[in-house]
Amino acid sequence: MSSIQLDLTASEAKIILEALTEMEAKMTAICETSVDEDEVADVGNDLIEVRLLLNPLKKQAITQFGENVINFSRELL
Repeated sequence: MSSIQLDLTASEAKIILEALTEMEAKMTAICETSVDEDEVADVGNDLIEVRLLLNPLKKQAITQFGENVINFSRELL
C-alpha cells in the first residue's frame, strides 16, 4: 500500500479537519435518515473510512497545535 507524508501548518490542518468533520456530519445524517438500504450501506462504509482518517488526524493535530485547531467557529473573538 502506498502512502503520502504530509507536513501541515495549523491553518492547513484546521481546513482539512473542518472539511472531514462536515463530511462526517453529512454522511451520518444520510445514514440516520435514508430509507434506501443500499445508500445507507454505501455511505456507511464510506463513513467508516472518513472516521478512520479523521479521528487520528484530529488527535494528532490537537496534540501538535492545541484544542483551537478544532474550533471552526467564524464568530469574531
